[in-house]
Amino acid sequence: MNKLEQILIKHQSEFAKVVDISFRKEDIYELNLSIDNEELRVIENLNTENLTNYIDCKLKQSGASIAIGGYAEDRLIYRKSKHFGADENARTFHLGLDIWCSENSSVFAPIDSVVHSFKDNDLFGDYGPTIILEHKLDNMTFYTLYGHLTRESLNDINPGKLISKGEKFAEIGNDRENGNWPPHLHFQVITDMQGKKGDFPGVSSRKELDAYMEICPDPSLIINVTD
Repeated sequence: MNKLEQILIKHQSEFAKVVDISFRKEDIYELNLSIDNEELRVIENLNTENLTNYIDCKLKQSGASIAIGGYAEDRLIYRKSKHFGADENARTFHLGLDIWCSENSSVFAPIDSVVHSFKDNDLFGDYGPTIILEHKLDNMTFYTLYGHLTRESLNDINPGKLISKGEKFAEIGNDRENGNWPPHLHFQVITDMQGKKGDFPGVSSRKELDAYMEICPDPSLIINVTD
């Protein structure tokens, strides 16, 4: 366990919600999009429509209101885009946590923040509109990344802007603006931005996985799921 993980666990009960949705366990479906999910292998084309239908079906069957999952998951779905590479260099391991819910759902800062950077990463399969916030806890600086937002979320924002804990600062986008994905929030924790602005890898190759997981700890340490 690295230093940031220890700090996040220490302050876990203090974080505000990231999306305006119940995080009771009975409301959540743990979505498996891994390469081991045989149900995905029989879907002929994992395009946006088919993936949306699959997720909606799982939510209906489970009676849950939202689906969550994906940290460190080796995913089949990234093969739909050349953006993630191919062969042994293919990036298929997910470095964030996905929260699958309705478009235009509100997004909030979990703790006091400063806007680090933002960008519309508009390649097919990419984040779409993205905002990165900077935080400090126990004298340690770290960052949270919010991907697949609405383009409108980038209108009234600038680097250095202060955002208070619990303040709404964005909304979740639809497939026409979010990189061509079913509506969801990609939430990622980062200790070292490596000089990047408005973007950071959310998916890793197997070769680089250990290095990326060291600087991208489990985001569920901030997302409070209650009994």
